[in-house]
Amino acid sequence: MHRPMDESANEEIPSVVRPHPIEPPGLRPTGPPAAGNLPDPARVDPAVLAALLARHGWRRRGGAAGRYSRWTPPGPPGGSTSLLVPDTGAFPDSEDLLGEALTALARSAAPSARDILVSLAVPSDEIRWWREAPEPAAGTAGAASWTGAEQLHGAARQILLAGALAVRGRAGYHGARHRRRALAALDGILVGPAPGGRDLTAFVPVEAGRPVAVRLHHALHATREAVDYQRATGGMEAFDSAVAAGVSRELTEAVVALVRGSEGAGIALEWAPAAGTPDGCPARPEPVEFSPGDLPALRRAGARYLRDEPAVTVGITGAVVRLRRSGPRGAGIVRLRVLAGAEVPHVRLELDEEAYRIAGHAHLVGLPVRVEGRLESRGGFRRLTRTSQVVPVQVDDAERDRLMKSLQENVDYFEEACTGE
Repeated sequence: MHRPMDESANEEIPSVVRPHPIEPPGLRPTGPPAAGNLPDPARVDPAVLAALLARHGWRRRGGAAGRYSRWTPPGPPGGSTSLLVPDTGAFPDSEDLLGEALTALARSAAPSARDILVSLAVPSDEIRWWREAPEPAAGTAGAASWTGAEQLHGAARQILLAGALAVRGRAGYHGARHRRRALAALDGILVGPAPGGRDLTAFVPVEAGRPVAVRLHHALHATREAVDYQRATGGMEAFDSAVAAGVSRELTEAVVALVRGSEGAGIALEWAPAAGTPDGCPARPEPVEFSPGDLPALRRAGARYLRDEPAVTVGITGAVVRLRRSGPRGAGIVRLRVLAGAEVPHVRLELDEEAYRIAGHAHLVGLPVRVEGRLESRGGFRRLTRTSQVVPVQVDDAERDRLMKSLQENVDYFEEACTGE
């Protein structure tokens, strides 16, 4: 089966995807599609189907020249599956042949058959990860396979998130910035199974996800080049320039997670045949591979990105969701749910007694506040320092009612602020 990389359950499910009752909410695996859920043969380009068959190792076994070709799945010859694929859609029987080929794919035992149907249903770029895991100790193969599959899936999701963050903005360290929108960009991405925890494929829909795939292509190759430079010279300068290609602490940590505990790992990318090659990218990108020997350079780069990413001066509008101080007077800590001014969900800030009083009154009457300060990279851009000009902000009645409801749901926090702890 296949399942999405994100945690959202609101995305429309492609026709070859069906819910699975044992998966957590938001995961939409694919299974063997029923005949009625196959892609419409009238909408399938024979050249795209042939390209996908060749990509997944199916063999062309002849056919009538200029009319159709015969394809068999990978593996030893003699299997029962055989597809007749027309060379073009111009012949009277082309649609019938395509319909029969799609039905045969749906019934095929070849794992790649499901992948081909997914790519036909929703034109997708394919990203494949693999790990060369060491042989498990005797009697532990099942546990090792489960652990390896979970590690591979987690690392793949981290890599995709790093690519989505890089699309939102280039930075050595993103922290909490842009995270919500980056996660939203992963909606609809489906992943295939990881047999033995060694191999996994993600299908990134071209319409919504191609910017992520393109950014990852550039960022992964830049990471490989920066690691090679560091191992050859000892210098870290290549990681500084690689930020422009989308490399970040999030990406280096994700690659570390992919490689750790393995004998080597890699990532390969194939563009959707129906959409063609994106500008500035090769038609057949070379796989990018990493080894355990690369881990020290990747870890050093991640620490360097975290240390060197500067604080950002911002003006934030936010709803007060928590107030806390040690006594009935003096300075206190306030938490804001960010409404505007920064791409983070919440910030924490320390206010003097007067500013804390203003924030408390705004909280009581259901008004957000506006505050200026520096969004610190330490802690993931979740802390505002050097704050000034804390003022309530007028909002319309609907927004005010919503904020008052939030106050009622968090009344215990406000009582802490009033009475002290």
